[in-house]
Amino acid sequence: MLPEKLRSIFRKGSDPALHGSPSAARVERAPQSLVPAGLVSLRAAKKDAPLTRPSRGLEQFFFNIRDVVGLSILDCAGANQENINFLVDLGHKIYSQDLVRNLDDAFGLDPAEQTNVSRIDYFLRQNFDYPSETFDGVLLWDSLQFMSPALLNAVVERLYDVMKPNAYLLAFFTAKEHATEAPSYAFRIIDNKTIVLSSRGSRPSGQVFNNRNLEKLFGKFDSVKFFLTRESLREVIVRR
Repeated sequence: MLPEKLRSIFRKGSDPALHGSPSAARVERAPQSLVPAGLVSLRAAKKDAPLTRPSRGLEQFFFNIRDVVGLSILDCAGANQENINFLVDLGHKIYSQDLVRNLDDAFGLDPAEQTNVSRIDYFLRQNFDYPSETFDGVLLWDSLQFMSPALLNAVVERLYDVMKPNAYLLAFFTAKEHATEAPSYAFRIIDNKTIVLSSRGSRPSGQVFNNRNLEKLFGKFDSVKFFLTRESLREVIVRR
């Protein structure tokens, strides 16, 4: 359970999109000391220094929603002050989840558990229990690449439902196609084209991700665009 001060920050408002979703909340600006900077996965994180770098995917995401205010944005990096500040300053409503931590809570570190139909249904209800066409944008970061095919397809199907037509989604995948593990990061937004990556250690990668597989994964969506980074991350912009 969150402390009383945090619960006062991540409060449910009158927005009907928030009702019936116990694990997510509309986020208002909060003092720096009250918002956790990041949550560590169950695997030991490496002690690498945080890396600040430009992101073409993030730049494209914000370019697509420029000159518009009052949008509903789902940020799956977990609650952190920089992301809250940036999105609130743009005039948007931010909904926060930490999908990587929630994967561990729902399935542990056993990939076989991610094929359990009842656990998948529990995960969807805990993280995406929103009315259809709630979100104008979704920042998934690197969370999808740690999901088994069964869970991944169920999550993408639910995302399609909760996103509005012409809404945009940003996701990161490892570009090392034969890797059995991939680094996990916490993501903080500095500006509309710059992010800070903080290591959360390595995790098993659910499957191989290349351009062709990703186009198939997002086959119901209107478009998929790729950017390759120096950190061997494939940044993907998807339009609903």
